[in-house]
Amino acid sequence: MEKIRIQKYLSDAGVASRRAAEAAIAEGKVKVNGRICEIGQKVDDNDVIIYCGKRIKRINKKKIYIMLNKPRGYVTTNADESGRKCTADLVADLGERVYPVGRLDRDSEGLLILTNDGELANKLMHPSHEIPKIYNVRVRGAVSDAQLDILRSPLEIDGYKIKPVNVEIVGQTEVSTLLRFRLYEGRNRQIRKMCEQADLYVSRLTRVAIGDISIGDLKPGKYIHLTPAQVDYLSNNVGKSDKDE
Repeated sequence: MEKIRIQKYLSDAGVASRRAAEAAIAEGKVKVNGRICEIGQKVDDNDVIIYCGKRIKRINKKKIYIMLNKPRGYVTTNADESGRKCTADLVADLGERVYPVGRLDRDSEGLLILTNDGELANKLMHPSHEIPKIYNVRVRGAVSDAQLDILRSPLEIDGYKIKPVNVEIVGQTEVSTLLRFRLYEGRNRQIRKMCEQADLYVSRLTRVAIGDISIGDLKPGKYIHLTPAQVDYLSNNVGKSDKDE
């Protein structure tokens, strides 16, 4: 039996994305045959693998891919030490554990993909993927041309220079402006921090689409299964992650 890297084994088992598995390994929460393992260590089904206190074995699970309309007030996680409402609560009736692909912060809402396919989740979160995320962002007041220029420029956020983002005005009222952001990166609270630099206050932030997959009229707190065509779209438009030999 061919051995594979521990982080890939855990993602194949559906317990975490490869990135989340690497974080757990770095924190010493993964053991192989009674010893704390290292990132990149190779294993197979003959090894005794303990992840966060539970023994893990790969099984041939049916792959699940769902689209959730995350409401505001929920954190994007399967458990929260502070007792806050989690996205996992909204999909508990699936009968299988699924994991969010990327995050929406507690105050944001909209389209969130969850799956037990760790390999696809890892590819979608990889910087080389080619699928944009589209957000509708309501800000207070009018937005000037100078503020738009700031939003569209290669800003520096938390010491990192982001790629220029496509931003356009799609609606206005007497008291607010609706902006549409189209970005390929997903830095922590990136849009909110961009708006802060342009002196704009965000009153509502909604992810409305991931590439060609749109939230449509899906109600907040509800989910639907992705169609085979949508899963193929995601699979065929992501960059290649490192292969395990």
